[in-house]
Amino acid sequence: MSSKLIPANPSAIMVIRDVTPNVVTFSVPFLRFGKIPIGGRGTVVRLTSGGLAVFSPVALTDETKAKVQSLGGDVKYLVALDIEHHIFLSDWARAYPGAKLVGPEGLPEKRAKMNDDKVGKEPFAVVFTAATKTTTSIGADFDADFEYEYADAHPNKELVFFYKPDRVLIEADFMFNLPAVEQYSRVPDAEKPRPGLLARTFASWNSTEGEAKGMKRLIWYAFSRGNREGFNATVRRIDAWDFRTIIPCHGDTIEGNGKEVYRKVFDWHLKGHK
Repeated sequence: MSSKLIPANPSAIMVIRDVTPNVVTFSVPFLRFGKIPIGGRGTVVRLTSGGLAVFSPVALTDETKAKVQSLGGDVKYLVALDIEHHIFLSDWARAYPGAKLVGPEGLPEKRAKMNDDKVGKEPFAVVFTAATKTTTSIGADFDADFEYEYADAHPNKELVFFYKPDRVLIEADFMFNLPAVEQYSRVPDAEKPRPGLLARTFASWNSTEGEAKGMKRLIWYAFSRGNREGFNATVRRIDAWDFRTIIPCHGDTIEGNGKEVYRKVFDWHLKGHK
C-alpha cells in the first residue's frame, strides 16, 4: 500500500529549495524496501508562459501549496517520470483540476488495477509509447521550453526532460546520485537510518563518486541488457542536450557539472563496451 511509502510528517522533514528562480525541488526521505535510504524528490518548473509543470510530485503539504502559489499557482502539467513515481498524482490532480496528466505507457493500466485509496483513476492526457515517442507532443507552451526523451528500453519506462532556459535535466530512476544527503537533512539524527550491508552495497552501485564503476555496471548489465541498442540511442540523444544541472529523484542534485557526471556514468553507452 502507498501508505507505507509516505512519511508520517512530510511538513517537518521536507526540504524545499530553489535550484534556479524557475526550478524548485521538494526533497523527502524515502526507504526503498523499507531498508535502503534513497530519498525522494519532486520538481516544479515555471514555464516561460508562466504555467507550472510538476515532475514526480511528492506530498502536497501546506508548505508545498504555498511555494506553488508563490510561483504563480497555475499548475498545467503533472508528470509521472516513470511507472513507479506516481503515488501523489491524484492528490495534485484534485488540488489542480485543470492540469494535464502525463506518463509512460503501462502506468494508466497499473493505476487502474491498484486497490489503494491514495491512487485515483484520473485519465492521462498524454501517454508516451515506444511507437509514438518521437512524435508525442505535450503542449505548445511545454514544448517551447523542453526537450524530452522516453527511455522505453529502461525497465521502469523512464521519461527524461531537459528544461532549456535554465539548462536543467530532470529524471527519476535513469540515474541515481546517492547518498541522499539533502533528502535526509531535516530528519533528526536519532531517527536517521543506520545503513546495513545491503544499503551500503546499494549505495555503492548508485554513486557518481570516483569512476562510478558500480553504477556503470548496474546500468550496463542490468537496466540496459534487455534492449541495449535502444538504451544506447536514448543515452546519446540525451547527451546532445546542453544541460549543466541534473535533478534526480534519488540522491543529491548535481549542479554545475551535470554533463560531465552524466558522461562519466554513461561512458560505456556513449563509447561502447565489451
